[in-house]
Amino acid sequence: MASTSDIRNGLCIKFNNDIYKIVEFLHVKPGKGPAFVRTKLKSVTSGKTLDNTFSAGHKIDVVRVETHTFQYLYNEGNDYHFMNNETFEQITLEKSILDAPELLKEGTNVMVQINTETESPLSVDMPASIVLEVTYTEPGVKGNTATNATKPATVETGAQVNVPLFINEGDKIKIDTASGSYIERIKE
Repeated sequence: MASTSDIRNGLCIKFNNDIYKIVEFLHVKPGKGPAFVRTKLKSVTSGKTLDNTFSAGHKIDVVRVETHTFQYLYNEGNDYHFMNNETFEQITLEKSILDAPELLKEGTNVMVQINTETESPLSVDMPASIVLEVTYTEPGVKGNTATNATKPATVETGAQVNVPLFINEGDKIKIDTASGSYIERIKE
Protein backbone atom coordinates (compact mmCIF):
# COMPACT_ATOMS: atom_id res chain seq x y z
CA MET A 1 0.00 0.00 0.00
CA ALA A 2 1.18 3.49 -0.83
CA SER A 3 -0.12 6.88 0.24
CA THR A 4 -1.00 10.10 -1.58
CA SER A 5 2.62 11.31 -1.24
CA ASP A 6 3.62 8.59 -3.74
CA ILE A 7 1.25 9.86 -6.46
CA ARG A 8 2.98 10.77 -9.72
CA ASN A 9 2.04 10.97 -13.40
CA GLY A 10 1.83 7.55 -15.04
CA LEU A 11 1.26 5.65 -11.77
CA CYS A 12 -1.32 2.86 -12.10
CA ILE A 13 -3.64 2.29 -9.12
CA LYS A 14 -6.62 0.11 -8.24
CA PHE A 15 -9.65 2.34 -7.63
CA ASN A 16 -13.42 1.59 -7.77
CA ASN A 17 -12.82 -2.05 -8.88
CA ASP A 18 -10.85 -0.93 -11.92
CA ILE A 19 -7.26 -0.01 -12.79
CA TYR A 20 -6.62 3.69 -13.41
CA LYS A 21 -3.57 5.56 -14.64
CA ILE A 22 -2.87 8.96 -13.08
CA VAL A 23 -2.80 11.53 -15.89
CA GLU A 24 -2.51 14.72 -13.78
CA PHE A 25 -2.25 15.52 -10.10
CA LEU A 26 -1.97 18.54 -7.87
CA HIS A 27 -1.10 18.65 -4.17
CA VAL A 28 -3.24 21.35 -2.54
CA LYS A 29 -2.54 22.83 0.90
CA PRO A 30 -5.35 25.27 1.66
CA GLY A 31 -4.85 27.88 4.37
CA LYS A 32 -7.69 26.38 6.34
CA GLY A 33 -8.40 22.65 6.62
CA PRO A 34 -6.41 19.55 5.73
CA ALA A 35 -4.29 19.10 2.60
CA PHE A 36 -5.56 17.00 -0.31
CA VAL A 37 -4.52 15.73 -3.73
CA ARG A 38 -6.63 16.54 -6.78
CA THR A 39 -6.15 13.93 -9.54
CA LYS A 40 -7.29 13.16 -13.07
CA LEU A 41 -7.53 9.39 -13.58
CA LYS A 42 -7.87 7.46 -16.86
CA SER A 43 -9.31 3.95 -16.84
CA VAL A 44 -6.98 1.54 -18.63
CA THR A 45 -9.87 -0.79 -19.49
CA SER A 46 -12.47 1.65 -20.85
CA GLY A 47 -10.37 4.76 -21.58
CA LYS A 48 -12.76 7.03 -19.64
CA THR A 49 -11.31 9.81 -17.48
CA LEU A 50 -12.56 11.02 -14.13
CA ASP A 51 -11.54 13.62 -11.58
CA ASN A 52 -11.03 12.50 -7.99
CA THR A 53 -9.81 14.12 -4.80
CA PHE A 54 -7.85 12.11 -2.23
CA SER A 55 -7.34 13.46 1.29
CA ALA A 56 -3.69 13.75 2.37
CA GLY A 57 -2.33 10.47 3.73
CA HIS A 58 -5.08 8.40 2.03
CA LYS A 59 -3.88 4.85 1.25
CA ILE A 60 -3.86 3.87 -2.42
CA ASP A 61 -3.41 0.42 -3.93
CA VAL A 62 -0.59 0.57 -6.50
CA VAL A 63 -0.48 -1.88 -9.41
CA ARG A 64 3.02 -3.16 -10.23
CA VAL A 65 3.84 -2.51 -13.87
CA GLU A 66 6.78 -3.14 -16.18
CA THR A 67 7.52 -0.87 -19.11
CA HIS A 68 8.75 -2.31 -22.42
CA THR A 69 9.54 -0.70 -25.77
CA PHE A 70 7.28 -1.86 -28.58
CA GLN A 71 7.26 -0.92 -32.26
CA TYR A 72 3.96 -0.09 -33.95
CA LEU A 73 3.44 -2.40 -36.95
CA TYR A 74 -0.05 -1.86 -38.43
CA ASN A 75 -3.76 -1.69 -37.59
CA GLU A 76 -6.83 -3.67 -38.66
CA GLY A 77 -9.96 -1.70 -37.83
CA ASN A 78 -9.86 -1.11 -34.05
CA ASP A 79 -6.97 -3.57 -33.46
CA TYR A 80 -3.45 -2.14 -33.37
CA HIS A 81 -0.49 -4.54 -33.66
CA PHE A 82 2.82 -3.95 -31.84
CA MET A 83 6.09 -5.91 -31.60
CA ASN A 84 8.37 -6.11 -28.54
CA ASN A 85 11.80 -4.76 -29.58
CA GLU A 86 13.66 -7.26 -27.35
CA THR A 87 11.73 -10.55 -27.69
CA PHE A 88 10.03 -9.84 -31.08
CA GLU A 89 6.75 -11.06 -29.51
CA GLN A 90 3.67 -9.42 -31.05
CA ILE A 91 0.66 -8.09 -29.16
CA THR A 92 -2.67 -6.64 -30.30
CA LEU A 93 -4.23 -3.69 -28.48
CA GLU A 94 -7.60 -2.03 -28.88
CA LYS A 95 -7.87 1.55 -30.14
CA SER A 96 -9.45 2.71 -26.82
CA ILE A 97 -6.17 2.02 -24.90
CA LEU A 98 -4.18 4.35 -27.17
CA ASP A 99 -4.02 8.08 -26.43
CA ALA A 100 -3.54 9.34 -29.99
CA PRO A 101 -3.92 6.43 -32.45
CA GLU A 102 -4.47 8.77 -35.40
CA LEU A 103 -0.86 10.02 -35.01
CA LEU A 104 0.76 6.55 -35.02
CA LYS A 105 3.04 5.95 -37.99
CA GLU A 106 4.34 2.48 -38.86
CA GLY A 107 7.72 1.90 -37.19
CA THR A 108 7.10 4.32 -34.29
CA ASN A 109 8.47 3.13 -30.94
CA VAL A 110 6.10 3.42 -27.98
CA MET A 111 6.36 2.43 -24.30
CA VAL A 112 3.79 -0.18 -23.21
CA GLN A 113 3.07 -0.65 -19.50
CA ILE A 114 2.28 -4.28 -18.64
CA ASN A 115 0.59 -5.44 -15.40
CA THR A 116 3.08 -7.88 -13.80
CA GLU A 117 0.31 -9.87 -12.03
CA THR A 118 -1.79 -10.68 -15.11
CA GLU A 119 0.80 -10.02 -17.88
CA SER A 120 -1.82 -7.87 -19.64
CA PRO A 121 -1.00 -4.51 -21.31
CA LEU A 122 -2.36 -1.52 -19.38
CA SER A 123 -1.44 1.59 -21.33
CA VAL A 124 0.62 2.91 -24.22
CA ASP A 125 2.85 5.97 -23.84
CA MET A 126 3.50 7.73 -27.13
CA PRO A 127 6.69 9.72 -27.73
CA ALA A 128 6.32 13.39 -26.67
CA SER A 129 6.33 14.51 -30.31
CA ILE A 130 6.24 12.90 -33.74
CA VAL A 131 7.35 14.11 -37.17
CA LEU A 132 4.83 13.59 -39.97
CA GLU A 133 4.55 14.77 -43.57
CA VAL A 134 1.68 17.00 -44.68
CA THR A 135 -0.23 15.23 -47.50
CA TYR A 136 -2.95 17.83 -48.10
CA THR A 137 -3.57 21.45 -47.15
CA GLU A 138 -5.07 24.51 -48.83
CA PRO A 139 -2.47 26.99 -50.07
CA GLY A 140 -1.98 29.96 -47.75
CA VAL A 141 -2.55 33.42 -49.20
CA LYS A 142 0.05 35.98 -48.18
CA GLY A 143 -1.39 39.07 -46.48
CA ASN A 144 -4.69 37.29 -45.76
CA THR A 145 -4.20 37.26 -41.99
CA ALA A 146 -4.04 39.30 -38.84
CA THR A 147 -1.91 37.23 -36.42
CA ASN A 148 -1.52 33.54 -35.63
CA ALA A 149 -3.94 32.35 -38.32
CA THR A 150 -4.14 28.61 -38.89
CA LYS A 151 -5.58 26.26 -41.49
CA PRO A 152 -6.42 22.53 -41.37
CA ALA A 153 -3.88 20.08 -42.80
CA THR A 154 -4.01 16.32 -43.30
CA VAL A 155 -0.83 14.41 -42.37
CA GLU A 156 0.39 11.07 -43.73
CA THR A 157 -1.46 9.05 -41.02
CA GLY A 158 -4.79 10.68 -41.96
CA ALA A 159 -5.02 12.91 -38.88
CA GLN A 160 -6.19 16.54 -39.11
CA VAL A 161 -3.89 19.16 -37.54
CA ASN A 162 -4.24 22.95 -37.49
CA VAL A 163 -1.06 24.49 -38.91
CA PRO A 164 0.16 28.05 -39.69
CA LEU A 165 -0.57 29.46 -43.16
CA PHE A 166 3.05 29.04 -44.39
CA ILE A 167 2.89 25.20 -44.22
CA ASN A 168 2.53 23.53 -47.64
CA GLU A 169 2.00 20.00 -48.93
CA GLY A 170 5.15 17.89 -48.59
CA ASP A 171 6.44 19.80 -45.54
CA LYS A 172 7.41 17.75 -42.50
CA ILE A 173 5.97 19.04 -39.22
CA LYS A 174 6.51 18.14 -35.58
CA ILE A 175 3.28 17.40 -33.67
CA ASP A 176 2.73 17.25 -29.90
CA THR A 177 1.17 13.81 -29.29
CA ALA A 178 -0.47 14.82 -25.99
CA SER A 179 -2.56 17.64 -27.49
CA GLY A 180 -2.38 16.79 -31.20
CA SER A 181 -1.20 20.32 -31.97
CA TYR A 182 1.45 21.70 -34.33
CA ILE A 183 4.87 22.49 -32.77
CA GLU A 184 7.21 23.43 -35.63
CA ARG A 185 8.19 22.81 -39.26
CA ILE A 186 11.15 20.48 -39.75
CA LYS A 187 13.73 21.53 -42.34
CA GLU A 188 15.76 18.79 -43.96
